[in-house]
Amino acid sequence: MTTEVTGTGELAARIVRAAEDAGGRRYLVGVAGPPGAGKSTLAQGLADAVRRSGVPAEVAGMDGFHLSSAVLRDSGALGRKGQPDTFDVASFVARLRRLRDSAIGVPVPWPVYDRARHDPVPDAVTFGGERVAIVEGNYLLLDRPGWREVRGYLDEVWYLDAEETVIEQRLRRRHLRGGKTPDRAQAMVAGSDLPNARLIAQTADRADLVLRAVPGGYRIHHPR
Repeated sequence: MTTEVTGTGELAARIVRAAEDAGGRRYLVGVAGPPGAGKSTLAQGLADAVRRSGVPAEVAGMDGFHLSSAVLRDSGALGRKGQPDTFDVASFVARLRRLRDSAIGVPVPWPVYDRARHDPVPDAVTFGGERVAIVEGNYLLLDRPGWREVRGYLDEVWYLDAEETVIEQRLRRRHLRGGKTPDRAQAMVAGSDLPNARLIAQTADRADLVLRAVPGGYRIHHPR
């Protein structure tokens, strides 16, 4: 295993080089990792940097495939929101397949998750001329029925790691910003978020790169 430290620009340049060798089709890069690790920040930073290089890119978040709060409430699963079975994984895989297989220029709509509404918004983003999609989500490397199909539609997957104490602090703050009481925020972190994070950590060895944020960029491990 080798280790290096690099910035978002260098990571984006790696994506651009790979996309140029993709034979004219869209190149899909997964950013996986536990909740609170900073995946959304990394994914958006990569998309922005790829665009600055002249290659159209956009983020395709997995969170848009959450089952709705109403569905989860009716099934008694609302308190477990964020666990693997609270996503519509079949729709996620189908849309990934479409995103990868559609010719560049053909519209492919994509849902996003609205943190103010606490629900997905269907078809909020449309991919068209983007040659790169940064697919961001917790369970991209999960080896379970339905989820294990995801990896086959991604050209490479990077795992963003973080210390559990850092994850816990970030998630508690996120729940508080979302309007939850301190007791409810702590209950969600302890009862759902951290168990999810530990499950996701078991998938890191399936990644092409393992990253961790450090001053000046990201420390990168090459596990393969």
